[in-house]
Amino acid sequence: MSRNLCLSIALVALTACGSGSNTPPSRLDDACAIVDERPKYLRAMKRTEKKWGTPVAVQMATLYQESKFMSDARTPYRFTLGVIPMGRQSSAFGYAQALDGTWEDYRDETRNYAGRRNKIDDATDFMGWYMNETFERHGIPKTDARRHYLAYHEGHTGYGRGSYNQKSWLMRVANEVGTRAVMYDLQLKSCGKI
Repeated sequence: MSRNLCLSIALVALTACGSGSNTPPSRLDDACAIVDERPKYLRAMKRTEKKWGTPVAVQMATLYQESKFMSDARTPYRFTLGVIPMGRQSSAFGYAQALDGTWEDYRDETRNYAGRRNKIDDATDFMGWYMNETFERHGIPKTDARRHYLAYHEGHTGYGRGSYNQKSWLMRVANEVGTRAVMYDLQLKSCGKI
């Protein structure tokens, strides 16, 4: 191989490895720092807000809770006898932790057949679609991050049955998502991002 071809291949490989798409932003408690470090996140979330009406701060708080902004996030493995791996806890994957079946429903309904759960544009569009469905089925205002998270976690049927009422840990987490959405909203307004 020529020297230039070898250098080109090495440069492409280094660029791919160093893209950082699988690493979260460095300051997850600062919405302004997140969008300064990853401007494509804000562009994706603004498009989703315009299309589906889901506020940027609600999307951000949900992404924080679901994946800590990691594109390849997965649920932990289950183990038998403490050592034998039995597969993952669920099929949830990507920024939005969308389950396989729900992701397929989203792709079919939106015709986003090329959509990928580890791409921020598709993940935020998925969340907007899902939260719009939640609004239509349950009447939850799109600004209510706490109740949207409960429906997101439990699914529409589970939310309708009130399954979350038996899960104190989930109620606590949903409260944290609601608080984080308010914090992110205030931060984004203070730095002029929304």
